[in-house]
Amino acid sequence: MINIVVGTNREGSLSLVTSQEISAIYTDLGVENQLLLLSDLPPETFSPQAYADKPKCVVEMTNEILKSSGLVVVTPEYNGSMPGALKLFIDLLPFPESFEGRPVSFVGLSAGQFGALRPVEHLQQIFGYRNAYIFPERVFIPRAHESISQADGITDEDLKSRLEKHADGFAGYCRKLGLLD
Repeated sequence: MINIVVGTNREGSLSLVTSQEISAIYTDLGVENQLLLLSDLPPETFSPQAYADKPKCVVEMTNEILKSSGLVVVTPEYNGSMPGALKLFIDLLPFPESFEGRPVSFVGLSAGQFGALRPVEHLQQIFGYRNAYIFPERVFIPRAHESISQADGITDEDLKSRLEKHADGFAGYCRKLGLLD
C-alpha cells in the first residue's frame, strides 16, 4: 500500500487535486494506494495535549503509515517551507518506526518559479534524519495554478507524464526494497 500524504489542511488546495491525480496514476499502475488527508485532522490535533493524548484520527493515520509500503508526500510551499500542519503531523508520529526504513518520495508545488524546492529539501532532511529511504527523483511543479485547477485537474500533459514516470519509478523502488508486491 502506498500512502499519499496531502501536505496541507487548506480547503480547496491544489495539493489535494495533485494528490488525487497521483492516486489515479497508482491505481492505473495496479498499485494499491490511499490518500491521507491532513484536512481530516480535528482541531484538537493542534493542542499541546495532542502529543500525549493523540486524537483518534491521528492514531488511525499513524496506523496507516506504519502499515504502508511507501509514502508519497505532496507538499505546497508556504512562506518558503512546508505547511505547519504537515510538520506537526510528522512530529506526532512515533519515533523511530514511522519512517525507519520506509521509502518516501516527494512532489512539491508552488505559485513561484521553484516548485517548492525549499519545502521538499526540508522534508528530505527530516525524513533522512528519521532514516527513511528517500527516493532520489522528485517532482517540482512551479506556477502550479497554471497547470492545475479545481475544475479540470492537471491540464499540462508534460506534468502528467512526469508524475506517471515518478509513480512508476517509486513503485519499482519499493518493489526492489521488497516492500511492495
